Amino acid sequence: MTANVDATHASQSTNVTHTPQDGASLTFFELSACFAKLDATRSRTEMMELLAELFVKTRPDEMDKVIYLLQGRVAPLYAPIEFGMGEQLTAEAVAQATGLTVEETRRRFSEVGDYGSLAEEQIAIEQGNLTVAHVFERLTEIALTEGEGSVAKKVSLLADLIRQVGKQEVRYLLRIPLGRLRLGVGDPTFMDALSFARTESKSHRPAIERAYSISADLATVARVYWHGGVDGLQEQIHVTVGTPVIPAASERVKTMEDLVLRLGRCAVEPKYDGIRCQVHFDGENVTMYSRHLEDLTGMFPDVVAAVKEQAAGHSYIADSEALAYDVETGAFLPFQMTTQRRRKHNVAEMAEKLPLRVVLFDLLYLDGVDLTQQPYGARRAKMLGFLQDGAVLQVTENIETDSVAAIDAFFADKVEHGLEGVMAKKLDSLYHAGRRSFDWIKMKRSYQGELSDTVDCVVLGYWYGKGARSKLGIGALLLGVYDKERDVFVTISRLGTGFSEEEWVRMREHLDDIKSDGRPARVEAEVEPDVWSLPTHVVEIQADEITRSPTHTCGRRHGDELGYALRFPRVIGFMREDKRPEDATSVLEAIRLYEVQIEKAKT
Repeated sequence: MTANVDATHASQSTNVTHTPQDGASLTFFELSACFAKLDATRSRTEMMELLAELFVKTRPDEMDKVIYLLQGRVAPLYAPIEFGMGEQLTAEAVAQATGLTVEETRRRFSEVGDYGSLAEEQIAIEQGNLTVAHVFERLTEIALTEGEGSVAKKVSLLADLIRQVGKQEVRYLLRIPLGRLRLGVGDPTFMDALSFARTESKSHRPAIERAYSISADLATVARVYWHGGVDGLQEQIHVTVGTPVIPAASERVKTMEDLVLRLGRCAVEPKYDGIRCQVHFDGENVTMYSRHLEDLTGMFPDVVAAVKEQAAGHSYIADSEALAYDVETGAFLPFQMTTQRRRKHNVAEMAEKLPLRVVLFDLLYLDGVDLTQQPYGARRAKMLGFLQDGAVLQVTENIETDSVAAIDAFFADKVEHGLEGVMAKKLDSLYHAGRRSFDWIKMKRSYQGELSDTVDCVVLGYWYGKGARSKLGIGALLLGVYDKERDVFVTISRLGTGFSEEEWVRMREHLDDIKSDGRPARVEAEVEPDVWSLPTHVVEIQADEITRSPTHTCGRRHGDELGYALRFPRVIGFMREDKRPEDATSVLEAIRLYEVQIEKAKT
């Protein structure tokens, strides 16, 4: 019987259908069997059910390890831990484990195209008996091994694992350190499956999502939830300095009048075009994360020094924008120049050449207090009171108004000074970590006309080149946007212009690294490219307009025969490394941009 549980009630963790038991340890064979089933399905619902079935068999102390391995990792996304096992070292490990020479291994790989499948052919064991915990520990050891002799040790550790697992297990084992597990399972599917495994419903999904949004570590959230339910999440998962919070995001509306209608009297701030930067300071140590949870700390030594000086005596987490500026005029520089600061080499030289100013626009935590559940006005007041004067950190300006004319004037002033536009915020709004909501509404200068606003699209595959592009092996991309409600990517355009020949080749190489044997499970499409890729890379697209389309699946729901498509799309830049695929333009945003065009055409 399905449990009917209110996900927001603190006692819900006692009303469960399945209570986790301390049974036998989950084996890597059982996990690899789930990998194979996930690999074979194109149904998100079936994926959720397969995961829920696996979770029911998983002990609480194993849950985090299972989630990490399903993600192809041994640590959270934000942790700077990588396996350091490329194809060359993997070939050596396979050779060492199977008796093939390295040359034979590479030759066979060129025919098979997958080291996991290659090793599967060579080993004799049908089924190993290693536990998930043991495999996780060895993979973690591989990832953490460094220093003199580390390469040989990594190869030896991986070869030893290969010898102890069976055919199906080795297929997926080797795809993990190579970053090619490619199961196509999104975070929402994991969260639904966790709730379903415990309640046979998705009723606990909101509580799981909240915990994940403030900790950015789904594996730890899963372990805590599986052991203590929602009560455990509320007791153990908190906003913590040093652990990134998944950033909040804004929505769009058609006009300033719509903005005021939705928000009433609101705070209006400049909208900056820089690097989204979440700054953490515990009183001694500074950590900074990008929108994509990449650790930026080592890239911004000037900001680290400024935080220690300007925030001395406090611990805090702030949401901010980092922007390069002209030292002589104080004017902010274009986004393309700011992004030059994202580098791991010549950092000091670039810091001197392109100094940063960090504009704080929200405060999530201050001196032991979680502010994400306090209203915007309270957060703003605290943000204004704790920083010392300095050249790097500053709090964004704002006005409070319900006047369309006042917002228009503020907007015009910001655009005249080279900024993108404005961000309006509901005065009593909470900080919605990991969510896009109408409590924050952005208005960019490009909204004041036709579709000159850009659209962030996810690359879903490519077509081979023809004519002059045949030598490049690629001629056009299939692009999509994100349907958050259903956790799927839907098509919106075919792109054939904007890249140089060198960039086309680079794009093909990136997509070949993540190519899929068929349409990925989280993709809905009626057009079919020559090569499918996992929805991973985001590109910024400029288009003349959005039109209704009988071909593309964006916005096609409930029997509607027409979707939405970009007309005359062209790419801006190369790839948006600061955005995850789930950060791409949403279906609802695309529809709103279409509606803005319609309204504009009537005037």
